[in-house]
Amino acid sequence: MKKTIAILLSFAMIFGLAACGNSVGQTENSSAVETKPAETSDDAQEENSTIQDTESVDTTEAQSAESETPEEQGHRILVAYFSATNTTEGVAEHIANGLNAKLYEMVPEDPYTDADLNYNDNNSRSTIEMNDPSSRPAISGSVEDMEQYDIVFIGYPIWWGEAPRIVSTFMESYDFAGKTIVPFCTSGGSGVGSSASNLEQLTSGATWLDGHRLNGSDSQDTVMEWVNSLGLDFGE
Repeated sequence: MKKTIAILLSFAMIFGLAACGNSVGQTENSSAVETKPAETSDDAQEENSTIQDTESVDTTEAQSAESETPEEQGHRILVAYFSATNTTEGVAEHIANGLNAKLYEMVPEDPYTDADLNYNDNNSRSTIEMNDPSSRPAISGSVEDMEQYDIVFIGYPIWWGEAPRIVSTFMESYDFAGKTIVPFCTSGGSGVGSSASNLEQLTSGATWLDGHRLNGSDSQDTVMEWVNSLGLDFGE
């Protein structure tokens, strides 16, 4: 009898241990399942999407800002000049480089020769043109989208105390209303005189600043010292 009871107790202990083993295994499996990463919720996905969209917008705006030139960020500036002997050209280039402005040369359709520029010859082309206030030498090419410019520098040499007639052609070819015009000249000794005021009469609605004489040999620092003294907002 005692032997029978012992056998039954042994079987009971075996079954109990087996049951515990299954329970532990199920618990471990359950833990393994619970530690599996949960799927991202809809709210989390929307939040991630919003962050990515924001970063995309910020990147686009930064690229757009970087692609803008100084001209686009501030006032658009044009430096237009006529230079028969390249003297005025150098000054105009100094201004354009210093302001990162657009440079435009008034190129005559019929280029001037040395003989044309002989002021000692009463029959030279330049002498004849300057003696005729109505003379308007033709210009090759034109300024694209003149309306985009807020400030226009006008450069020229002094011929017989005036701006060459080709500059008059230029002034009458565009609408300068609402623009600020800054005249400058080069010469062997003559000042601006009435050259700028006479050109002003060919326009309407523009703000003209006083003209200024510069030397062809002036450095960029010298030229820009004058430009910066004008008190204009160049959009820097």
